[in-house]
Amino acid sequence: MILRRSFRLLTVLAAMSSVLIAAPVFAADPGATTPVPVAAAVASPERARMNQRVFDRVWYEVRGQYYDPDLHGVDWNAARRTWRPVALSAPDDRTLYRALGEMLDLLDDDHAGASPPAVARRQDTLRQRRPAIGVTLRPEPSGESYLIEQVRPGSPAAEAGLAVGWRLITGEGALWTPEQDIAEGRPVTLSLVDPDGAARALTLIPRLMEPAPAFVADRSRPGVLVLTVDGFEAGLGRWMGDQLANLPPETDVVIDLRGNPGGRLAEADALLSCFLPRDRLWAARTGRSGRRVDMRTAGGCGDLDQPVTNEVAVLVDANSRSAAELTPAALQEAGRAVVVGAPTAGSVLISQETRLPDGGRLSLSRADFVTVGGVRLEKRGVTPDVAAPLTPEDRLAGRDPGLDAALAALAGPRSGPAMALQAAPAL
Repeated sequence: MILRRSFRLLTVLAAMSSVLIAAPVFAADPGATTPVPVAAAVASPERARMNQRVFDRVWYEVRGQYYDPDLHGVDWNAARRTWRPVALSAPDDRTLYRALGEMLDLLDDDHAGASPPAVARRQDTLRQRRPAIGVTLRPEPSGESYLIEQVRPGSPAAEAGLAVGWRLITGEGALWTPEQDIAEGRPVTLSLVDPDGAARALTLIPRLMEPAPAFVADRSRPGVLVLTVDGFEAGLGRWMGDQLANLPPETDVVIDLRGNPGGRLAEADALLSCFLPRDRLWAARTGRSGRRVDMRTAGGCGDLDQPVTNEVAVLVDANSRSAAELTPAALQEAGRAVVVGAPTAGSVLISQETRLPDGGRLSLSRADFVTVGGVRLEKRGVTPDVAAPLTPEDRLAGRDPGLDAALAALAGPRSGPAMALQAAPAL
């Protein structure tokens, strides 16, 4: 369960898909064919003291800062009695953060999670040149494996024959797990299962690679601008404004938020300001105190003084989370965009991160959220206007039915309400 959360948080808040890139040294020898069982190890006194500091910081942050003072009915003192001894005796980050994750899972909140130090370091250097393997991962429900969604051309993974659809196994006996760092030139042996179910062990040698861009503009199709946003990172609003500046009004715009785990709320507002009038009410949030705060567009779409009038489609999928759900929901309710793809994750509480004493990171929900239409998206998500899910077979074949459906929707009649700006109701 914690691995599911850890790599969800490897993306910046909340964020980006889980690119395996790395920093300093291994926590264990990645080439070992028989890793030491966790049960055989004992935490050193120094390790136990740090474990205590980390656990206590997480426990007290939840008790004092979680958006719901009732903690969703969880007996937090009982949770402490159960999980503190496990955490204090943890011999390594994997065991410690599994214990923290199991405790945080009691809240039944996808935003509540703890990232080990190695994962936090990858978050911090996500857009820097650094050693890389070259795969993008998506956690699977079991918490013991990850689906390989992308393999970067020219990367060590591509050269080793790794392909989309393979699975990285991270359960007991795995040769490498995400809690470990990787470093340039240091071999990494991965426990894998190919699409035919055959177990594979591949050894890769990370090397320095340039980071993938967070935002990409594609103008290859006549009359269409496709804007792919991997995360709501700093600078998104300015970048979006630059792409939309002087865009002919007859050019259609597709915003691709598939696989986007969210990010900065201010950048979500900036993106909305590209398409909605300034001071437009689009949501409300409620924090621990119970006080409701209206959320209104504040501008920030680059140098644009007014929102553009181009027709818009937004692509989403089951891995669109947080700000990548708030944004299409607001545009959908305003009648300003057609939403295409698959239902989103329903992970929409507003969260903040806290640095932990060992360099790890805690993500914790600090506010609830409802749309301008009064819809609570948590555990519900955004339902597309046009269903166009992407199957594994589509991915392997290089097909993109979601983008095809978005282009078809934009090319169709413009008389429907989805493209006409609707009045904002009062919350």
